[in-house]
Amino acid sequence: MTTDDALFLRAARGEDTPRAPVWIMRQAGRYLPEYRALKERYSFWEMVRTPDLAVEVTLQPVTRFGMDAAILFSDIMTPLPPMGVDIAFRPGPVFSDPVRSRAAVDALRVPDQDELAPFVAEALRELRRASPVPVIGFGGAPLTLATYCVQGGGSKDFAEFRGFLRAEPEAAHALLDKLTDVTVRYLRLQVEAGAQALQLFDSWAGLLDERSYREFGLPSAQRVMRELGDSGVARIYLAVDAGHLYPAIAELDTDAVSVDWRRPLSRLRDDLPGKTLQGNLDPAALLAPADALVAEAQRVLYEGLGGPHVFNLGHGVFPQTDPDNVARLVDSVHAFDRRTARHDTVPLGTAR
Repeated sequence: MTTDDALFLRAARGEDTPRAPVWIMRQAGRYLPEYRALKERYSFWEMVRTPDLAVEVTLQPVTRFGMDAAILFSDIMTPLPPMGVDIAFRPGPVFSDPVRSRAAVDALRVPDQDELAPFVAEALRELRRASPVPVIGFGGAPLTLATYCVQGGGSKDFAEFRGFLRAEPEAAHALLDKLTDVTVRYLRLQVEAGAQALQLFDSWAGLLDERSYREFGLPSAQRVMRELGDSGVARIYLAVDAGHLYPAIAELDTDAVSVDWRRPLSRLRDDLPGKTLQGNLDPAALLAPADALVAEAQRVLYEGLGGPHVFNLGHGVFPQTDPDNVARLVDSVHAFDRRTARHDTVPLGTAR
């Protein structure tokens, strides 16, 4: 199916489109009854590693809501086990042997591209055949993967990781170098299998101050983006709660930056010049009554005028979200004509 000139790709590459395309992070997941039905029969990791199931789950929100893009159902941890990292999901990732020394870093493998995740490549090839909309591949940014490797799992503050950066900076750089090599190979595998856009999730970059981010986060993210610059796909970078890092993030060779809800889009145009903005509805808005949700969506849409915009959430959809509200949201975005809206009276509270 030909989707190379689809609205989402045009906007992600920098076109100020007549309508904002819409997809939402974690759009395939626990809030959907059809997903929960599959989850009763298969574990999360089984669904990720079984191409037919991954394709089915990926397309569930596209079929139900008419999303403008389909993001592969997978996990940022996928390329780590081939490196020699033992991960269990309980339900979040738990590492049996955190990487906290230079010897542990040196023991990690950098697998060949074809070794990393053949099931991901197979799923993407099938998605390109089956999806009526562009297919987004993704990976974790080296910095974010390193936070989990060192911490040993999820955390609110990643204290072990932040201490590691200061206590073992050479080991930290060696770890980031290996993770960057693996991330580039993993994302190239996805492009060659059919991904038309890539999103790099730097979920924990916002934990660092700008100086530390410039030392440990920006160089690896920049290398990933630059090495994929010849791939022809749209490249999107996401860092959560990272407004203080935008001067550095603006330097990334990326087509789009996905931003959270903490600052209005209209104020980010100057911070991130030349980038498509993706976002930035607070996921909690989907828990509100229908009229409040639509009002919040309209506010974001007006804020997004003045440059290319891909409508999304500022982070992932909450599991308790009512699917009917997601349908309302998508319909509201689809109905918003950006050409005529430029002449409208701006909604109260919108910063323009």
